Amino acid sequence: MSVRPSVSFEFFPPKTLSASFRLWETVRELAPLRPSFVSVTYGAGGATRQRTHEAVEAIHSHYGLNVAAHLTCVDQSRAETLAIADSYAAAGVREIVALRGDPPGGTGRFVPHPEGFRSSVELVEALARDGRFRIRVGAYPERHPEAASADADIAWLRAKFEAGASAAITQFFFEAETFFRFRDRCAAAGIDAPIVPGILPITNWQGVTAFARKCGASIPAWLADAFEKAMRDGREDLLAKAVITELCSDLLEGGVDALHFYTLNQPAMTREICHALGIQPEAELSQVA
Repeated sequence: MSVRPSVSFEFFPPKTLSASFRLWETVRELAPLRPSFVSVTYGAGGATRQRTHEAVEAIHSHYGLNVAAHLTCVDQSRAETLAIADSYAAAGVREIVALRGDPPGGTGRFVPHPEGFRSSVELVEALARDGRFRIRVGAYPERHPEAASADADIAWLRAKFEAGASAAITQFFFEAETFFRFRDRCAAAGIDAPIVPGILPITNWQGVTAFARKCGASIPAWLADAFEKAMRDGREDLLAKAVITELCSDLLEGGVDALHFYTLNQPAMTREICHALGIQPEAELSQVA
């Protein structure tokens, strides 16, 4: 019997009451899949940060899940950033996803706070000196929109590991070979830390294409053509499940042992893909043991 792959899930904090109900429904539906950890995104702006903190504490305390809280360098001093890390530690959180972060609204280029961390590497260094957290960072199988080159991306990832990160989660992609080529280039650069592929279940094709353009993820021509035809026939959900399940299967066959799903607080597609991969809820596992 093959080894069960590890899975993890990303959630985002709710902005409205209805969004809050959707978050808790998402957590409730995916928690039985026994994720190794779940992460909660973190935006710019005090209200968003507070909602992130509240969601992190609630998920950790009510569901007993291992929560990796996002932390960024945007619009705050070093002291303010580290105070948020202190509050996470006080709540029992022991993992942080350390990111540079994007400007509020996603427009313009990142400009460091005058008294803040200038990069994710500096943030990782400070958290590593603190010593209370396991630190995860972002990685880019395809060139980051602001990177000078693909090689510069690899060098920056290596710098984050050298600063104290213990694992990385990649931006999403749609072909397994994209990840395998990236993994090989990382190995050639001397990176031997875990790099977990990020998986984006396709719940809205138009939204996915817009998101991909923004973050520099390429959309293969065959995939765009397939969705154009599927949407004409009302089969886009069936296609989405098949495409992402096959992507995950190819990754697992290629030696990957962990998958990180960007759920967008929509659990159904993620749950169905996990089930198709043989990842069953804990209750079902106990029945077949």
